[in-house]
Amino acid sequence: MYRILQGVMKYRHTQREVMVRQFEVVRDDPHPKAVFFTCMDSRMLPTRFTQTNVGDMFIVRNAGNLVPHANLCGHEEITTEPAALELGCVINGIKHVIVCGHSDCKAMNMLHMMRNSDRTLQEMLKLSPLKAWLMRHGHSSAGKFAQLELSNFQAPLVFQAETPMRRFIAYIDPDNKFSEEDKLSQVNTLQQLQNIASYNFMRDGLTRGRVYIHALWFDIYTGDIYYFSRQQKMFVDVNENNMEKLEEEVLKYYT
Repeated sequence: MYRILQGVMKYRHTQREVMVRQFEVVRDDPHPKAVFFTCMDSRMLPTRFTQTNVGDMFIVRNAGNLVPHANLCGHEEITTEPAALELGCVINGIKHVIVCGHSDCKAMNMLHMMRNSDRTLQEMLKLSPLKAWLMRHGHSSAGKFAQLELSNFQAPLVFQAETPMRRFIAYIDPDNKFSEEDKLSQVNTLQQLQNIASYNFMRDGLTRGRVYIHALWFDIYTGDIYYFSRQQKMFVDVNENNMEKLEEEVLKYYT
C-alpha cells in the first residue's frame, strides 16, 4: 500500500493535470471505440500495448478473460461480463468488442491442469471459487482444446462467429511455437467470441454489422501482439511485415 500511495503522489505531480484535461474533453461527448475483455494478470497493461487513452475503451478484466455463455447466465446468476456488453454495445453504441488472452496465463495453466479431472473434483470446487469459475465458464474452451489434442494439434477448429449460421476456422499455433497451456489460452480467447455472440441483446448488432468481435493474444515474454485473422485463419503477429495486410482485412470487413 505504501507503493500505491507513493504512486498516487507521483501522479498528482506529473500526470494529474493532463488527465483532468482529457477527462474534460470526453466528459460531455464520450466516444469509446471498444469493449476490451482481458485477464486480470498484473502483467497485462492493455492501454499501454494498444496505446489507447482516456475515453477510448471500456475494459473488463477477470481470471482467464472469460465471457460466460448466455446459457450459463440467467436472471438468478448474472455476471459483470454480459452487463458490460450491454452497457457498451447496446446503451453506448460501441462497435468493436475485443477479447485479449495472453501467454503464461495462470488461469489457463490451471484449467489445463484440471481439464481431465473426474467428478471427484466437485468437493474441491466448493472450496475454490477460482477453480469453480474456470470449470464452469472454461469448460467449452477445454472441450475445444481436447479436439485439438486428438489431432496432435494439427487439425483446425471451427468456431461460431457473429451468427449461428456463420463460422470461422482457426489453426492454433501451426508453427508449434508455444506450450500446450498457451495453445489452450489461444483456443479460450477464440471461444469467448462465440460466447459473446450467444446473447440475444447482441444479436441484432452482430447480424446487421453494427458490432464486430475480434481476438488479440499477447505474448508476455516477447511483447508481441497477435491478431486473429479470419482470412489467414490464425493468430498473426502484428508487426511491420504484416500490418498492411491486416489493415486491409480490418478496413474491408470491420468498418
